[in-house]
Amino acid sequence: MKITALRTFMQRVAERPRLLVKIETDEGVSGWGEAYNHGPDHALIPVLEYMFRQIEGVDPRRVEYVVRRLLQEARFPPGAIGLAAIAAIDQALWDISGKAAGLPVYMLLGGNVRDRVPVYCGVYTAPDPPACRDLTQEMNDRYGFTAFKLSPYRRDLYSGRWGNVCKEAADYFAEIRSISPPEWEFAFEAHARIFEPRQAVQLGNALAPYDPLWFEEPIRPEYLPAWGHLRSQLDVPLATGESLFLPQDFLALLTAGGADIVQPDVCVVGGLAQLRRIAAIAEAHFVSVAPHNPMGPLATAVNVHFAAVHHGLKLVEYKPCETTWCPDPYLPVDGHLELRPDRPGWGVEIDESALGTDDYVHWERVLPIRPDGSTGYV
Repeated sequence: MKITALRTFMQRVAERPRLLVKIETDEGVSGWGEAYNHGPDHALIPVLEYMFRQIEGVDPRRVEYVVRRLLQEARFPPGAIGLAAIAAIDQALWDISGKAAGLPVYMLLGGNVRDRVPVYCGVYTAPDPPACRDLTQEMNDRYGFTAFKLSPYRRDLYSGRWGNVCKEAADYFAEIRSISPPEWEFAFEAHARIFEPRQAVQLGNALAPYDPLWFEEPIRPEYLPAWGHLRSQLDVPLATGESLFLPQDFLALLTAGGADIVQPDVCVVGGLAQLRRIAAIAEAHFVSVAPHNPMGPLATAVNVHFAAVHHGLKLVEYKPCETTWCPDPYLPVDGHLELRPDRPGWGVEIDESALGTDDYVHWERVLPIRPDGSTGYV
């Protein structure tokens, strides 16, 4: 079996652009993968076309060989765009491998250690408590979610005293707790918008009396020793990892004692082969993995197979969204995604006819401006 073609499809999931990749073979077996759109969105396509020339004619079942070849042919670390492209190729090759063997991908990885995969619902904002209660109850009724991720921010971060930001976050969480079932879990994502670690400690510990599931990515990822200092002062579990790329990044983070939970993204770090290396490092440090996955049904499928085989799983992020191009997505039942042992590859179908219609949507982050005219963090 040989790789003969690579095709790209720029699509959307809700309001966000998504790039799907299809790899074809001389035996008629094809596979699908998804790249993370860091932006600029269309920069990924020529990178993928360039990488295809490096792997054309290779047996697609040699996934480890292909991934390492693409990493090493880059000569310099490939960075965000390069790793996102490698991730999509890696995923497509695993899909082909599973289909060729007539097995779900997780069976190629040693078999499942769990029968279903626990997920949490990404809300991402901080709705007023009554609206939050209505939304979370709807998600519980529909999918069985009992864990949710919210924002801790109830105001413009730059418009007043930081102590008030923290007090309002704590008061908000207290009210959410008081109107929600006691067994429900709530994580809070600070989205790396805090520059000073001291302020991150203040906010995290303001939430602590109400027992958050975790406090996620409060500060920027560039200086990893700061994360060890931050964690040593927090009274809540600290989670991060969506902005890290390499296994060595995660090794440095955990050597510094900088996280209780790591959140690598399979569409960011270079695919499933790289994700499993990161997960092994985390497990050796007694750190759980909660994959970052605010993505669509294809990336979710990939995460299901990773989660099926990794014992040190915490939860998988799930963003309820419908698409035109995946007719049979994994949908939560009782807060879990069920494995599909009778479905080879990733276990989902991609409707290529739907991809023929250009459904691309442009999206950019809105950069906050401080009162003095300087830029904040998104």
